[in-house]
Amino acid sequence: MKAIRIHEFGGPEVLKLEDLPDPQPQAGEVLIEIRAASVNPVDYKIREGKYPAVKQDQLPVVLGRDVAGAITALGAEVSGFKEGDEVYAMLPPDRGGYAEKVAAIATAVARKPASLDLIWAASVPLAALTAWQGLFDHGGLHGGQSVLIHGAAGGVGHFAVQFAKAKGAKVFATASGDMKAFVEELGADRAIDYKAERFEDIVHDVDLVYDLIGGETQDRSWQVLKRGGTLICTVQAPDEVKAAEYGVTAKRYTAQPSGEQLREIGNLIDAGKVKVTLDQVFPLAEAAEAERHLEQDHLKGKVVLEIG
Repeated sequence: MKAIRIHEFGGPEVLKLEDLPDPQPQAGEVLIEIRAASVNPVDYKIREGKYPAVKQDQLPVVLGRDVAGAITALGAEVSGFKEGDEVYAMLPPDRGGYAEKVAAIATAVARKPASLDLIWAASVPLAALTAWQGLFDHGGLHGGQSVLIHGAAGGVGHFAVQFAKAKGAKVFATASGDMKAFVEELGADRAIDYKAERFEDIVHDVDLVYDLIGGETQDRSWQVLKRGGTLICTVQAPDEVKAAEYGVTAKRYTAQPSGEQLREIGNLIDAGKVKVTLDQVFPLAEAAEAERHLEQDHLKGKVVLEIG
């Protein structure tokens, strides 16, 4: 099979298109013939050697954490799937999606939403699970509460806005001015142009800050939380001293694969309550350019690699 691997850490030039043996599904796994894989910030962080879960002595590795495709073989002890099922999945760090095939743990796999083709479905798993788990599993968000989402126009953010609204929360969302209308279309009650407005002048006493930016944005976010509120971040560990000072809970987390949650998310998509936005599609051989685009440009939605 064809796959994109890195043998050393570095810039996009270290991505190499190679021929590798086809994987074989073990017990509890399914073999997926991949039709598309999305590109996520974790991919270029691994490539640069900035993701602590992947060490130098583990190279070479295939990049890519989420995929969509068709099941072509079942390992032992797998039920609920059959060959030919079109599925999507978030992969664990020990296997990659920039490839023509992958053996995936069956519990991480779900049938793709019926309303999406495989290219669009590939854009969902990691970003959507990151948003779902951040808002609900870690943030405890529920109907009637309020949330401020930073980075609302990106891959994770555009799902977070819609999930929060579907749950019945009031949503404040920051984005650049050219993305403000997009965030409003997603359902944000108040979109904030972070270049022209200070969110702390607009937002007060929210239950949850969902931070996809970190840095100065996070430092300015403590004051908008109500006491007893929560700050959840994907990109940096919040300051525990500041959390205690403001009387809030704060944590950083890493999303985990979940076929069960992907089924819930797929139901929302098929019901028309959540829409998926693609920024751009690249062929597998142009994975380096896809990562450059993700890393350097302001995106609306997700970047996807088309495979096969």
